[in-house]
Amino acid sequence: MERREEQPGAAGAGAAPALDFTVENVEKALHQLYYDPNIENKNLAQKWLMQAQVSPQAWHFSWQLLQPDKVPEIQYFGASALHIKISRYWSDIPTDQYESLKAQLFTQITHFASGSKIVLTRLCVALASLALSMMPDAWPCAVADMVRLFQAEDSPVDGQGRCLALLELLTVLPEEFQTSRLPQYRKGLVRASLAVECGAVFPLLEQLLQQPSSPSCVRQKVLKCFSSWVQLEVPLQDCEALIQAAFAALQDSELFDSSVEAIVNAISQPDAQRYVNTLLKLIPLVLGLQDQLRQAVQNGDMETSHGICRIAVALGENHSRALLDQVEHWQSFLALVNMIMFCTGIPGHYPVNETTSSLTLTFWYTLQDDILSFEAEKQAVYQQVYRPVYFQLVDVLLHKAQFPSDEEYGFWSSDEKEQFRIYRVDISDTLMYVYEMLGAELLSNLYEKLGRLLTSSEEPYSWQHTEALLYGFQSIAETIDVNYSDVVPGLIGLIPRISISNVQLADTVMFTIGALSEWLADHPVMINSVLPLVLHALGNPELSVSSVSTLKKICRECKYDLPPYAANIVAVSQDVLMKQIHKTSQCMWLMQALGFLLSALQVEEILKNLHSLISPYIQQLEKLAEEIPNPSNKLAIVHILGLLSNLFTTLDVSHHEDDHEGSELRKLPVPQGPNPVVVVLQQVFQLIQKVLSKWLNDAQVVEAVCAIFEKSVKTLLDDFAPMVPQLCEMLGRMYSTIPQASALDLTRQLVHIFAHEPAHFPPIEALFLLVTSVTLTLFQQGSEAEARFVPV
Repeated sequence: MERREEQPGAAGAGAAPALDFTVENVEKALHQLYYDPNIENKNLAQKWLMQAQVSPQAWHFSWQLLQPDKVPEIQYFGASALHIKISRYWSDIPTDQYESLKAQLFTQITHFASGSKIVLTRLCVALASLALSMMPDAWPCAVADMVRLFQAEDSPVDGQGRCLALLELLTVLPEEFQTSRLPQYRKGLVRASLAVECGAVFPLLEQLLQQPSSPSCVRQKVLKCFSSWVQLEVPLQDCEALIQAAFAALQDSELFDSSVEAIVNAISQPDAQRYVNTLLKLIPLVLGLQDQLRQAVQNGDMETSHGICRIAVALGENHSRALLDQVEHWQSFLALVNMIMFCTGIPGHYPVNETTSSLTLTFWYTLQDDILSFEAEKQAVYQQVYRPVYFQLVDVLLHKAQFPSDEEYGFWSSDEKEQFRIYRVDISDTLMYVYEMLGAELLSNLYEKLGRLLTSSEEPYSWQHTEALLYGFQSIAETIDVNYSDVVPGLIGLIPRISISNVQLADTVMFTIGALSEWLADHPVMINSVLPLVLHALGNPELSVSSVSTLKKICRECKYDLPPYAANIVAVSQDVLMKQIHKTSQCMWLMQALGFLLSALQVEEILKNLHSLISPYIQQLEKLAEEIPNPSNKLAIVHILGLLSNLFTTLDVSHHEDDHEGSELRKLPVPQGPNPVVVVLQQVFQLIQKVLSKWLNDAQVVEAVCAIFEKSVKTLLDDFAPMVPQLCEMLGRMYSTIPQASALDLTRQLVHIFAHEPAHFPPIEALFLLVTSVTLTLFQQGSEAEARFVPV
C-alpha cells in the first residue's frame, strides 16, 4: 500500500492536492524551490521534495523526470531520487527486478553521455550504488561488465563520449563505496571484490593514459579515476605503471594538478610502506622533478612548485622509517631529504610570495622521530649523517622566519600578517623540537651567529636578521630548560647592545627576556641588565603584550630578588596605568605582576605601596558609586574591580611549599600583623557594598565584585578568615534579593575552605541554609522565578 504524504500549500496557486507525489507536482515544487523569491516557500518546497524522494512513487516519477524534454534541474532531481531509493531502500527492491533496473540505468547513462554532465554523474552514482549492493554474489564481475558494455561498438554514442561516461562511472564507484551504508560484514566482501576488479580497471587506465591519441579531457579523467581507486588501498606494486605514467603527465600543464593528486594519493596509502622496492623506485622519479621545480620557482609558478613539493613530502613523510631502514640506499634518501630542504627554504616570504614551505614542517618532525627511534648503533650512524642537515634546517627556518622590509610589510593585508604570525609559531615549534636532536650545540650556534652579527664592524646588519636569531633563542628557551646553558650569560650581555628601532624586533627582545625569566631567578645579578629595557618598553603601547607579559614573568620567577627594584617597578607601572596606555587585559596582567612583586616585600612596605597604587582607583570608585547607573560608568566600575581582583590573585605574603626552588636558603620576610589584602578589603568593604546597592541587578558588576573575594579566598586560604563573617552576611543579602550564579560560586568557595573551622561555622552555616532555601524556592516556583534569576 502506498504511503500518502503531505505537500506544502506553498507549492503555488495551481498546486496539485498535497497528497500526490506526481510528476507534475514534483516539477511544480522544483520550480518553486529554484525560482520562488519567498524563502519560506522555498523551505516548504524543499521539505516536500525530500519526502517525495523517499516515497514509493519515486520509482515511477524518477524515470519520467529523466525524459529528454526536461531541463537539467528536473533531470538531476530524478537521478538523485533513484540514487536515494537504491542506496537507502535496497531491501524494498524484489530480486527479480535487479536486472531490469540495471539495464535501465545503463540506458540512461548512455543517453546522458552526450548530455548534462551533472545528471550523468548522478546516474553513475546510482548505478555504482546498485553494483555495490549486488556484489559479489548477484553481480560477480560488475566492473568488468561495465567496461565491456561501454566498449560495445553498436552504441549510438561516439567513442569519446562512451569513454568519458565509463571513466565517470569507474571514478564514482570507489567514492560511493567509501560513503556507502553497507553493513560491516558486507563492506569487507565488497572491498575484496573491488580489489579483484582492479584487474579490469588498471590496464584500461594505463592504455588510455599512454595512448598518444587520447585527448586531454580523457587523460585527465583517467588520472582522477586512478586517484579514486588507489584510496581502496590497492597494493602499491599494482599501481607502478600508472604512477610512472602520472609522473610523465606532470610535464603537461593541463594534467599537472590531476597527476599530483593521483601520485600523492597513491604514495600516501597506509599500506604502501609494505612495498619497499616500489618506494625505492619512486625516489628517482621524485628527484627527477628537481629541474622542473627550480624552473617553477624561478618563474614564480607557485602552483607547480607547490604540487612538486607535495609529492616529495608525501614520499618522505609517509615512508621515512621504511626508507631509512634501507641502509644501502641512504644516499638516494638523503637526496630526497635535500630536495625537501629546498622546498622548506623556497625563496620569498610566506604567504605572499610562496605557500609551499609550510607543507614541509611536519616532515622534519617525522624524520627526527624515526632517527631517534633506532637502536643506539644505527642511531649514531644516522645522527652523523643528519645532524648537519638539521643545523642547515635551523638556518633555513630562521631565514624564512625573517620579516620583510618595513615598506613591503606595510603593503601586506591583515590576513597575510596573521598567516605569517601563525607560520612563525609553526617554525618556533619546529625549532623547539629540533633541540632534541641538536642539544646545547644549537644554542651555541645561535649565540655565535648573534655575537658575530652584533659585534661585526664590517657591514651593517639588518634588524630582521637579529630578530630571527633572537626568535630562535626564544623558541627554545620558552619550553626547554636552559638554566645550565653556558651561552645564556653572553646572550643577556648582548641584548642591551641591540639597536632597537623597530616594533617587531622590540617585541622579540621582550619575549626573549621573558623566556629567560627562570634563568634570571637563578642568576639575579643579571636582572639589572635587562629590567630597564622592560620598564622602558612598558610606556610603548605597541609593545603592550610583550612588555607586560615579560614583566609579569620576571615578577613571578624573580620576586625574592626584586625588592631593590620594587619602588621603580611600582612607579613605572602606576604611571602607565594612570596614562591608560594599555588595553584592559594587559592592565589586568600588570596588576598580577605587581601582586607577585609586592608579595616578597615586608608587610609595612606592601601596605605603603598598596596605598599609593590603589588609592586613585578607590577615589574614582567612590565617585562612580554616587552616580546614577549608566553603561559608561558600569565599564569603569567593572574595570576597577577587575584591577583589584587581579592584584589580589597573586599578592600572597605566606610562603607555601611550592614557592621558588631554593627560597628556603634566602632570607624571607616574616609576615607581621594582619594580611595586607585583608586590611585593604576591610577598608573598601563599605564602598563595595555601596556599589552593589546600585548595581545588584547587573550580573557583570556582581560577578566583578564576587571575583575580588573569590580570587582573594583562593590565594589567601586560611588567612582570609577575618573577612568571613561580614562577607557571609553580604552574600546572604545579595542572594536573597536577586539570586545570581557568581554569588553561588563564591559561597561554594567559602564552604569548601571554612566549613570545617569551628570558629567560622556559624556564619558559614547561616549562609548555606539561606542560599539553599532561596534556591529551593526558585525551583519550586519554576519558570516564573526564572525571570528573577540573572545569569552570568
